[in-house]
Amino acid sequence: MAVFKRKKFHVKHSDAEISPSTTEAVSSASSDAASRTDSSITTEPKESELAEIPSTNAKRNSKDAAALTPSSATYEDAPLAREIAEMTRRRRILAAENLPLPETTRVFTVANQKGGVGKTTSTVNLAAALARTGARVLVIDLDPQGNASTALGVEHRSDTPSVYDVIINDQAMSEVIQKSPEFPALYCIPATIHLAGAEIELVSLVAREQRLRTALDKFLAEVETPFHYVFIDCPPSLRLLTINAFVAAREVLIPIQCEYYALEGLSQLLKNIQLIERHLNPVLAVSTILLTMYDGRTNLANQVAQDVRDHFPDQVLNTLIPRSVRISEAPSYGQTVISYDANSTGSLSYREAAAEIARRGAPV
Repeated sequence: MAVFKRKKFHVKHSDAEISPSTTEAVSSASSDAASRTDSSITTEPKESELAEIPSTNAKRNSKDAAALTPSSATYEDAPLAREIAEMTRRRRILAAENLPLPETTRVFTVANQKGGVGKTTSTVNLAAALARTGARVLVIDLDPQGNASTALGVEHRSDTPSVYDVIINDQAMSEVIQKSPEFPALYCIPATIHLAGAEIELVSLVAREQRLRTALDKFLAEVETPFHYVFIDCPPSLRLLTINAFVAAREVLIPIQCEYYALEGLSQLLKNIQLIERHLNPVLAVSTILLTMYDGRTNLANQVAQDVRDHFPDQVLNTLIPRSVRISEAPSYGQTVISYDANSTGSLSYREAAAEIARRGAPV
């Protein structure tokens, strides 16, 4: 029977093989380490080192305080601080300015066949801004959607006497005019849904292009207290309602959105205005171009604004109307941005544009 013997595994270097010198070296290293540890624990700082500690802490605390407490220059350089300072400056200028009132009534047609460029928004806010300064202003809503009537807070249900009755049924403007709750000197002739069919009904009427002008001239001649401004809000088209507005007005105000598509239809609009001037209204002139929905962060908006200024240096207002949430919110409350949030950027911009229109005066 085979007997298995257990093998013994030996360490290569046994304790017997370690020399006495090696043992002494190891014990010496251990004692040195122990002595270093004890010295590091028990050693006390010198007096000079203790004197330096408070000054070092003071320097560190002063730096932290400076970091936590920015200087006044830092606040002044902040973008929000600059914006607040700029808006405060603009408000002070507007508050201190006394705008001149025209000697005769200035009648504006606010037109652009492209939709969504800010025609109605510009009409009601410019009218409200001028009425805020004390001018008597009338807004004629010639758009079947009736958005200007909504923004000015006047009634324009289907059974309400409106501009439709003036144009189609020869009703006097004094019978359909309403006072806006926005400002005491702001009035509106509303539009109802019936105006949508006026284009077809006008075709068979006599002097179909001059019906609004006839009614407006009669109203302005008979009114006891004269109006300083009349704004006619047009639909986004170049059909008979818009032609009536061109014939009734003396000046044309064109809002232009600061985007490429807004420039495409501008040449066609100017050709139609020239035709109206030549055949129906010789005193009609494009006096004002207003740049709307401006976003200074984009190169496109800056390029469009510069192109329009290059082509129409005398007509373009210096004031730019920015994109603003407040401007879009105001109509949902039946208000203009002038009364909805007088301190907003949109309100200040429209007030500045209105002041510029008043200072320029009517074209000679």
